[in-house]
Amino acid sequence: MELQLKDRQDLKVRALLLGDRLDLKLFKIADCLATTPLTLQVDASGGIAVLFRYGVVVLFGVHTMDEVRFIESLKPLLTNAYAAPETEELEIHSERSIVGVQSGAVTLDEISLEKLQLIADALSKNLVLTLYEKKVAGEFDKIEPLAQELAIHGKVSADSKKLLQKIGSMLLIEHRMVGRAEIGDRPETLWDYPQLEGLYAALEDEFELKERQSALDRKLGLISDTAQTLADVWDNKQLHKLEWYVIGLIFFEIVISLIERGEKFLDWLVQLF
Repeated sequence: MELQLKDRQDLKVRALLLGDRLDLKLFKIADCLATTPLTLQVDASGGIAVLFRYGVVVLFGVHTMDEVRFIESLKPLLTNAYAAPETEELEIHSERSIVGVQSGAVTLDEISLEKLQLIADALSKNLVLTLYEKKVAGEFDKIEPLAQELAIHGKVSADSKKLLQKIGSMLLIEHRMVGRAEIGDRPETLWDYPQLEGLYAALEDEFELKERQSALDRKLGLISDTAQTLADVWDNKQLHKLEWYVIGLIFFEIVISLIERGEKFLDWLVQLF
């Protein structure tokens, strides 16, 4: 199937992060423009969609009504669909003598499928980073009062279960970033078209993908370490309580033993006199 968009001078791009996961196994290879990443024609005018298994759909030149219809058709394939999807928009201009990325627009010397796939890859990773930046910021807001409580009062009110849940949430984000979205990896398209390295590098710079991933990794590590420290403090507190309970039980047993011996001694004195 031939790419119809290659003759367009201007192209509107819209990317949506719809859910945690998108099951792509049901699409037939014969109906696709490409498979890595999966690329489909979605309307009669030649608009295409690039789909990623981590829940992102990037639409090129798709009219609003066709977009609504296509997104609706994907809902049965989504895992944990988001009520308010993350979105990003971009414009593509085709000019023979200019290639570059600046201020929400990409200028290409010509529109081709592989270039659109690279743009889709960068946009999809940008959306994933945006989502997890918001989640991590929210976790920072929640865990900061606990750290302040420890610093000021030397104690932690949250229990270890809640703190371990926070650690689990951070590990899950790391897993999705590295295992699913592969944010730090090169797009597979570049292996077949290495001459497009410059275009993808410009897209990485525009969306600051490497810098944001590095900052997010540091924040994830800091939150995990803080939560682990607070959990250890809580566990030590509970251990000290347990030690006091054991000491109390031992003391109680000693008192009971002394009372029993005192009663036996009194019985002996009564029998003696």
